[in-house]
Order: sequence, then C-alpha cells, then structure tokens
Amino acid sequence: MEILRVARHAALHLDRHEQSELEYARELSIGQAERGGRTMAIKSAQPPQAPPRESRMKLGAVTKGRVERPMRVLLYGVEGVGKSTFAANAPSPIFIAAEDGTAQLDVARFPEPKTWVDVLDAIDELITADHQYQTVVVDTLDWLEPLCWAHVVDKARNPKIKSIEDFGFGKGYVAALDEWRSLLARFEQLRVKRGMHVIFLAHSWIKTFKNPEDEDFDRYELKLHAKAGGLLKEWADAVLFARYETFANTDDKTKRTRGVSTGNRVVHTQRTAAWDAKNRYDLPPTIPLDFSAFADAVKAQAPLDPEKLYERIDALLSSADAELEAKVRAAVQKAQGNAAQLARIADTLAARLRIKDQENAQ
Repeated sequence: MEILRVARHAALHLDRHEQSELEYARELSIGQAERGGRTMAIKSAQPPQAPPRESRMKLGAVTKGRVERPMRVLLYGVEGVGKSTFAANAPSPIFIAAEDGTAQLDVARFPEPKTWVDVLDAIDELITADHQYQTVVVDTLDWLEPLCWAHVVDKARNPKIKSIEDFGFGKGYVAALDEWRSLLARFEQLRVKRGMHVIFLAHSWIKTFKNPEDEDFDRYELKLHAKAGGLLKEWADAVLFARYETFANTDDKTKRTRGVSTGNRVVHTQRTAAWDAKNRYDLPPTIPLDFSAFADAVKAQAPLDPEKLYERIDALLSSADAELEAKVRAAVQKAQGNAAQLARIADTLAARLRIKDQENAQ
C-alpha cells in the first residue's frame, strides 16, 4: 500500500510540469493522501472569478459630427522661410527651442534643452504646473533628434556603443523610435489634460526618391531619419511644407530657364511629387505662411467649390496673354472638375501673373 501511495504521489509531481495549473489542481483534488491509516480528500482550490466585463461599445454611446480637439501641426521647410514666426503667432505659445531660431522673437521659451530628459521634463512641467499657455512649439525636430540618439546610447550602458550607428543593423534607430513614441505620448497627455495645441517645426532637405514605376527624382523631405519622420508625419493632423513661391521661367529669346520668386511665402497642405504634405482639415492646397490664415482655413474646414475656382481662373485669365491662356485652359480641361487640381492651377496662374507684373515694372 505504501509503495502504491508513493508511486502515485510521484507520478502526480512528475506530470506537474506538463500540465496547466488548472489541470494540476484537478488532479490533486481527486488524489488521496493516506495518513495514519485514514484517507483524507484534498480539496481543489478554485481560481477567483473575474467580474463580468461590461462593453463600452453600445449604440447608445454613438456620437456624430466633427470633434474639436487641439491641433497637431508639423511645419517644415527651407531655412529662414519663417517657420518660427508662424508658430510665434499661435495662441499663447511657449517654445522648447533646441536652436536659436527664436532669438529675435518676443516669445516665452524654456531654457535650451541639453539632453532628451530636459525635453521630457519641459513637457511634464506643462502637464502638471499651473500656467496660461495654449500652444507648445518644438523648434526644431531635427535639432532635437541628436539628443534622442544620445539618450538611446546612454541607456544602452555598453562601452562599445558610442553612437547610434554602433548598435548595428539599424537597431539604434528602432530604439530611438520608442523614445519618439514616449515623447508623443506626453504630448497627447498635454492635449487631453491641458487642451494645448502642439506645433512641431523642422527643416527640409532634398533627397532622391527611389521611384519603383519610373525614373528616380529629387524631392523635399523632412530632415529626420526616415523612421522618426514617418512616425511624426503619421501622428500630426497637418503636415505643412513652407517655401518661397518660386517658378521656372523660360526666356522666349534665349530659351534659358531660371528660377523666379514672387517674394511670397506659402504653405502647401497636400502631397505632390515635389514634397510631402497632408491635412485633415479640408484645407486649400496652398495658403499664405501665416498662422492667422491657417487658423481661418482650419475653422472653415470646407472643401473647395469647383465653380468658384472656375470663376477665379476666368478672372485671372483676363490679364493673361493668349499663349498663357491656352495653356491654362488645357490644364483646366484636364483637371475634369478636381477641386485640388483647379486650386493649384489658380494659384500657379496668380503667381505667374505677379512675376509678369514685377518684370514689367522693371
């Protein structure tokens, strides 16, 4: 009897590693321990029952209409175009400035961050402290990125890793992406808890686009590592590209082409082959580089009316020569009522007419 009892007990414990906790408890509950010639049943311990989950997804909780939330804007562009000035005109801004682009602006700013933790501390301060600021501006993302990389290297605590490249196989940039996600999570808290707008500023650079369908071509891109840039563009409600309004003008006599600027500074809100841009506000394709103009367009949030665009183009063509009018008419016909394309045609026509007026004035 003792041998049988020991064998059975041993078998139970040998199987313990091969059974789930529930199966093991059930096996013990039907086992018997013989003590002092008596048989004693071992009771099974039942796991505590979780309370029933109540679904939040009820038809009675469905809402409709636009939801007004603090803006998430990423504005990038060429040097000196006026990105910091754009942000300085946002409601009650405070800058987290990693460069001195705001030195000539009368704005509130944190001390220049020296580390990635400094940046996080600044955001935490805005989340928890009592203040009246309505917009936080990061100026600029590409000056902030080296702080992120240095933070990733420090966290590795590996004497062999002295730069983001030393991780190998792009692992350092993947780790940096986690830090960017943590940063964005803090900004989300800032939007939800304090109702603050978020504006990211960044520089642009020209990179070759590997075109899988045709020849490669150059385009403006966000001056960040591709992984970080992709994450930030996805997060933002509006990705805006700022530049000086410039066109290629070919001299009829010499046939030489040169770039001509109207002097205007504009923001592009939709993607083209030349730059990345997007928006969730139904903005016109091009607006002035001015925060008030941007805010007014966001407030309107109305798709462009093709009929009004036709009227605008016709009014502009009254000042155009026959050759330009023929080109514009052909482009309008090709647009087939597409509001975005018609808006680009109208903006381009207006800019060319301004260039013509400048040349005539000279």
